[in-house]
Amino acid sequence: MKSHWYAGALLLLGIATSAAQVASHTPTAMAGLDRAVARVNEVVLTERDLLREMYAMFPYARQHGGSFPKGMEADIRKGALDMIVFEELAYQEALRNKVVVPAERMARAEAAFRKQFPSPEKYQEYLKFECQGSTRVLRQRIRRSLLIEAMVKTQVARKSVVSLAQAKAYYDQNPQHFQRAESFSIQTVSIIPPAKAGAEVQKEAQKRAEDAFRKAKATKTYREFGLLAEKVSDDDWHVNMGDRKSVEASKLPPPLLEAARKMKPGEVSDLLQFGPNYTLFRLNGYTPAGKVKFDEVKAQVQSDLQKAKTEQLRSEFNKRLRKDAKIELL
Repeated sequence: MKSHWYAGALLLLGIATSAAQVASHTPTAMAGLDRAVARVNEVVLTERDLLREMYAMFPYARQHGGSFPKGMEADIRKGALDMIVFEELAYQEALRNKVVVPAERMARAEAAFRKQFPSPEKYQEYLKFECQGSTRVLRQRIRRSLLIEAMVKTQVARKSVVSLAQAKAYYDQNPQHFQRAESFSIQTVSIIPPAKAGAEVQKEAQKRAEDAFRKAKATKTYREFGLLAEKVSDDDWHVNMGDRKSVEASKLPPPLLEAARKMKPGEVSDLLQFGPNYTLFRLNGYTPAGKVKFDEVKAQVQSDLQKAKTEQLRSEFNKRLRKDAKIELL
């Protein structure tokens, strides 16, 4: 399930893309959308607000007639309810703090919002069903989204930035997280006779294997070996040019591992037999065991630390907002 922390484009998109769903409801169903689902400091949130957020969290539902997977619907609904309560609390906090949306920011947001609609008719349809036909109501909603965005940027996004120095400090303090196992990048060709094959079938498999071995030894490149694997190999990797990518040493059969450790990248092994099966491989790369260099992981470390910090700050902000709030789930 997708989670998101602040409004802006996401909230505006949630408003716009729900329009087609809302427009398709019967009058009875639309009346149900105005049912109250929560009250936040006396502000009522409706089923319409909740449904809009559910679609934002799980947009695939629109591809299935607006229905959510039965096994997931309760969790989606709960997550959406938590989100719309959080958004309303953040909006109220923005009003208390007298946060201002610059006129040029409003203008850009309005223009971006209108561009989401494929035609003026669809835009008018949205105004009719979601904004009582009023552009003033729409502007109020856009302004609300921008105020929520501003609050969350101030309280979460800007505080969650992780510097390269902080990422390096984490890397140095947690060496156990950056150990890399010995591994080999290989392509394989395997000849696998049917289970319980007779002597004649086994002899034919041996002949095929020896022929494949001669042809493999003659290959000079990754592509040449891969094309051979696609043509003659019986293993599951033949559809991917025999490429098994990087395989940890601990997951390779001992005879294959022993052979690989004696080879150089670009070389083709001897023909190996494992019971009735035959295998040969091309070594494409070798990675010794050791610590991954910081330059290889710095972007991922920064991203992971920032995500964790964002989760923490968002949770703390949510708790502060809820501390003295009056919240009723209806």
